[in-house]
Amino acid sequence: MSTETRRAGLPVQAATPSWTTELRREDDALDAVAGEWDELAARCRTATFFQAAAWQRSWWRQYGRPGALLVVLVRRDGRLVGAGAFMHRGGPLGGLTGLGAGLIDYTDVLLDDECADRAAAEFAAALPLTRPWHSLELREVHPDAAVQRVYEHWRGCRRRHQDSLCQYLPAVPMERLLKRVPGKTAQRSRVKLRKIAEAGVQVRSTPPAEVPQAMAELLRLHFLQWQERGVTPEHRTERFARHLTDSTTGLVAAGKAAVHQFHLDGELVAVNLLLLCPSFGGLYLYGAHPLLRERLDIAGLLFSAALDDTVAAGIPVLGLLRGQEPYKQRWRPDRLPNQRLLLGPAGAAPAAAVRAWAVRARQAAAHQLRTRFPRLKEALLTRSRS
Repeated sequence: MSTETRRAGLPVQAATPSWTTELRREDDALDAVAGEWDELAARCRTATFFQAAAWQRSWWRQYGRPGALLVVLVRRDGRLVGAGAFMHRGGPLGGLTGLGAGLIDYTDVLLDDECADRAAAEFAAALPLTRPWHSLELREVHPDAAVQRVYEHWRGCRRRHQDSLCQYLPAVPMERLLKRVPGKTAQRSRVKLRKIAEAGVQVRSTPPAEVPQAMAELLRLHFLQWQERGVTPEHRTERFARHLTDSTTGLVAAGKAAVHQFHLDGELVAVNLLLLCPSFGGLYLYGAHPLLRERLDIAGLLFSAALDDTVAAGIPVLGLLRGQEPYKQRWRPDRLPNQRLLLGPAGAAPAAAVRAWAVRARQAAAHQLRTRFPRLKEALLTRSRS
């Protein structure tokens, strides 16, 4: 503001913000913006642990294809206020998809809360979906995710489909949580928890320097635990082990994850990975020795430690993430399905319809496999391990 303007008593005119967008395609683009990426994540209320730079960078290093990365950056007066990372998809229809594949429970972009709507509009305008057969397909989108704003600003074809079911519990002390369940179930849970306390299980949080060894033990126990029932094939790969170790080390160092180690009679019997963000904590993966099941309630043991950490951090919700395993249902969790978003160029209705048809076909096939042919599903898992 000039001296002349002040003396004249004229109203001060706020400078018009300068908005810029940038598309980066270098394989190391996420590394180059990691610092300001996490600063933006701290200003985005919907950001989860899966949007942290540590997770995104690690996944790209292990699963990305050279030359396939696209990072969209939106800046307001030079400050990063919108960011998202995508991968070019192969196949005849091409297009983009989010990072993470089947390893993440929440896909999203980052938008600064102070200017989220305008940043979303700029983000949508920057998406390079110009060819009629191209599209952006995002799996596992929470109904309140930041990318929902981008969806609303998209001026081309767009479609929503239901995706995986996620479940949530209030992060309150255990005794209050037990009031959600029927009296007999609550009483049985109290007996199991008392037995755990009497057994003398020692729970230890893992410092960042010890995370690599803890992740190796988690996977070892995870394989033992599921060896008779089938483990997710990807969890057996070296690249998953590297991704889990690298990402978890960064998340623990940033306070966005906790790794619990459980010792009984001097032996390591279980390891639990709890992911943390301001809106909720999430039980991501665990491993427990099969013999522990004969002595204690494993679900109660691991769940109690995760609940205690979530409550202590002042986080309001404990997420049980995807999946409807029986041990989750005993707590009577609230259910909320994720969404699958499809964006395509204006005038690309035929291509969008083909993509939507393919989505519905995959969903129907997965439902049939899960509900009517469980033995076939188990046989396929067994075959994939051999």
